[in-house]
Amino acid sequence: MKTYQYKVQGVDYEVEIAEVEGKIAKVNVNGIPFEIEMQKPINAAKHPALAATKRTAPVAEAPVAPKPAPVQPAAKPQAAQAAPAGAGNPVKAPLPGTINAINVKVGDIIAVGDVVVVLEAMKMQNNIEAEYAGTVTSITVNPGDSVMEGAVLMTIG
Repeated sequence: MKTYQYKVQGVDYEVEIAEVEGKIAKVNVNGIPFEIEMQKPINAAKHPALAATKRTAPVAEAPVAPKPAPVQPAAKPQAAQAAPAGAGNPVKAPLPGTINAINVKVGDIIAVGDVVVVLEAMKMQNNIEAEYAGTVTSITVNPGDSVMEGAVLMTIG
């Protein structure tokens, strides 16, 4: 297995490539397993470190768009430091429904009252507003996901 360190919009990710088979790669992002589809194969001669993985095409340079790992809320960081992924106050679903839109991305600075998620419940669009000002440190849902009441949608640090 090969491990890579990535920084996406100021958030650090550790990506471990567990297995590659065809265009499908099994990876662990911050300890959470994902299956990703590669857009194009990479020359195996350039990446001998991946030779130990089961594969027909390597993945080292394939774009990885991991979704941030859900993390228990931590104490607020000092203003001078950037918030680590998942640190801060959770934004929870007030009722069960389906995520229609996510209006922010990790690293965005938001104010109290900003609409961060649109949740469809009982054929109605519900704007989920930020209860805290700060920086989005993680987003744990995607458009189309079904969520239960109280599910953590994102974290604001």
